[in-house]
Amino acid sequence: MRRLSLSQRLTLLFILLLVLCAAVTCAVQLATSMQYGNAMVQRLSGGLAQQIVQREAVLDAQGRVDRNRLKPLFDRLMTFNPSVELYVVSPDGELLADAAPAGHIQRQKIDIAPLQTFMSGAVMPVYGDDPRSQNKKVFSATPLRQDGELKGYLYIILQGEEFNSLAEMAWHKALWSTAMWSLLLVAIFGLLGGILVWYWVARPVKRLTAEVSGLERDSISAIRQLAAQPPQNNTGDEVTLLRNTFIELARQITTQWDRLADSDRQRREFIANISHDLRTPLTSLLGYLETLSMKASTLTADQHQQYLAIALRQGQKVRHLSQQLFELARLEHGGIKPQRERFAMAELISDVAQKFELTAQTRQLRLHIDVPGPLPLVNADVSMIERVVTNLLDNAMRHTPVGGEIRLAVWQEDERLQVEIADNGTGVDATLRDDLFQRPSALNPQASRENRGGLGLLIVKRMLELHGGGIRLMESVSGARFRFFVPL
Repeated sequence: MRRLSLSQRLTLLFILLLVLCAAVTCAVQLATSMQYGNAMVQRLSGGLAQQIVQREAVLDAQGRVDRNRLKPLFDRLMTFNPSVELYVVSPDGELLADAAPAGHIQRQKIDIAPLQTFMSGAVMPVYGDDPRSQNKKVFSATPLRQDGELKGYLYIILQGEEFNSLAEMAWHKALWSTAMWSLLLVAIFGLLGGILVWYWVARPVKRLTAEVSGLERDSISAIRQLAAQPPQNNTGDEVTLLRNTFIELARQITTQWDRLADSDRQRREFIANISHDLRTPLTSLLGYLETLSMKASTLTADQHQQYLAIALRQGQKVRHLSQQLFELARLEHGGIKPQRERFAMAELISDVAQKFELTAQTRQLRLHIDVPGPLPLVNADVSMIERVVTNLLDNAMRHTPVGGEIRLAVWQEDERLQVEIADNGTGVDATLRDDLFQRPSALNPQASRENRGGLGLLIVKRMLELHGGGIRLMESVSGARFRFFVPL
């Protein structure tokens, strides 16, 4: 069976079902025909025993049964109707007279209950014991009475040995004829069923198998080719549903493949960018250290101090960038989990703003905090949200010119707490807007090294995503306007 194709299996199953149905139908038909024939014979000859009793004297004057006298009568009656066999039985079922040849009687006593059932007018056919075999057959019976006393019964088997012999020959012939016609019909309908199975089932499945089997030979191109095919609308066909499922699966795989390819591209760009960002301060650091080492005796004290200060600033840049890389890696790989607690967002923003008051006064910047009325407490990690506000406010401070203005606003919108930090500085270059919250790319020719952006906004985005929040850059006439939200 495992070596057969789907169409061959379905065709074989269909033929087996046809054979089984034909066998059951033949058996039921033969049994029904036999039952119907027996009923018809018993209805037609049911009064035969009573007619014989009315015309012939079965008992003598003393009410006894004379076997020698009855045998010629029984032989004569059986000559006119060879299919019947006559018997006289006692009230308790003992055989008193018969016309059977010697050795043909196999039972000397029959059951009286079927006779009583027959004479009470039961639904035919009614079967009684056959004295010449162990079978049960249809019969005709009538009581033998004399002076009102029951002396026995005239019991006539309506389908005797000769009838059975002829009927068996005819039955075998009919059986063979029925079997031959059944086999012929099974072959015809089996062939028709096989063609329909191949056309309606095997052909679509084979076509679908050919489409799916190409995935092993040429993976992604075959998947894209399958994903590009339109699904069919016949939802009642299981094969069509399976094909639509494969198409949907191919589309999901294609989408995931594109995402993985884009993620790999971003990873490579990110590595290239970070390598450059690390190499630049390290090169400067090593350059000034080598200068100090080689020209220590010729440098003045002021030059010596200047070179050390520059080297120290470059070392701090390397340390800051390495710390950001470590923090971003922990955020993206689940190394940091939010420690949630209830706190007031307005108070947190006020505390963060106080840390920048000295810087704002030095650069003559104005800080405005807008909190319209009491706000519900937010359930979040205080240190992470503080880091988010600090990064955004630090960016605003660095990109706002002297004498500029920075505004911080907090308000509730549905089940979220919205926070906005806006400045009137130079704003964000249009070429950076789409990739502002992505890993910075050194391969982007439209962005210069100075204004490309670092890892701060990416860290902010990851922290907010851990809380179920988000951040975006809003449209602004001047400066930059960042808005983030945290669920309550």
